[in-house]
Amino acid sequence: MKYYQVAGHEPSLLPDGEWALVWGDEFDGETLDRGKWDYRLSMMNRRHPAWSDRCVHLDGNSNAVFSIREENEKPVSSQLQTGYNYMDEPVKETTFGKNLLQWNLGKLKESMFAHRYGYYECRCRLQQMRGWWSAFWLQSPIIGASLDPAESGSEVDVMESFYPGEVHCHNVFTGGYGQDCKRAFVGGMDGLTLDAFHRFGVLWDEAGYTFYVDGREDGHIGDYVSKRPQFILISTEVDGYRRSGHAPTDEAYEAARAGDTFLVDYVRVFSRSNG
Repeated sequence: MKYYQVAGHEPSLLPDGEWALVWGDEFDGETLDRGKWDYRLSMMNRRHPAWSDRCVHLDGNSNAVFSIREENEKPVSSQLQTGYNYMDEPVKETTFGKNLLQWNLGKLKESMFAHRYGYYECRCRLQQMRGWWSAFWLQSPIIGASLDPAESGSEVDVMESFYPGEVHCHNVFTGGYGQDCKRAFVGGMDGLTLDAFHRFGVLWDEAGYTFYVDGREDGHIGDYVSKRPQFILISTEVDGYRRSGHAPTDEAYEAARAGDTFLVDYVRVFSRSNG
């Protein structure tokens, strides 16, 4: 790995080779750049009960601060994205011509930033308590629209932390999230220092996905390689809503009332400068 210095900020740790920065956010200032990020509020045509657009702020020290808080007496958190999944927006009643034909997709949106291949890196300090989780990942806008991952893309989970100090295995999903879903996974670790920032990255090229934690390789996946531009997400989610009861856990309430946070120092995307 090699250092890539960004003036006034912590350097990136990049794989060997020549790289050019093509997109990034250092989270400077006091206001989130809404030209780069939008909030994900819906999933699979439904408004998610625990996703809010009020749980991220900039602290003035070049960090995006994600919090878990109570709204309407329920813990909620936020997800940021640079693009949109075609399945997410809620469906509204429509007709085609004079026929009562319902189009079962919501409003389609253009991505603010989507990119193919390169090195994607996030420097962050993980949440300190149980009850919610954090993630840095990539997704295709049309994942599952075909059976060919090269054509319709994949989900690439660069970092998921479900428990304090622990990073789940890196996943690649393709085929959507139903009967045709396929998954490959590798790596993962625990014992990460809770009060320190860590760098999580993925090198995505035609050979697949190579994952890195703090500059050390943590596995490679050569399956389900997308050849489609994909967008970036930094997300947090309250534990419990995806279980059968669809309700937050007691630990989620504890984390919200304690004011736990997940901090993101920067997100950067690099392309090889030689093409």
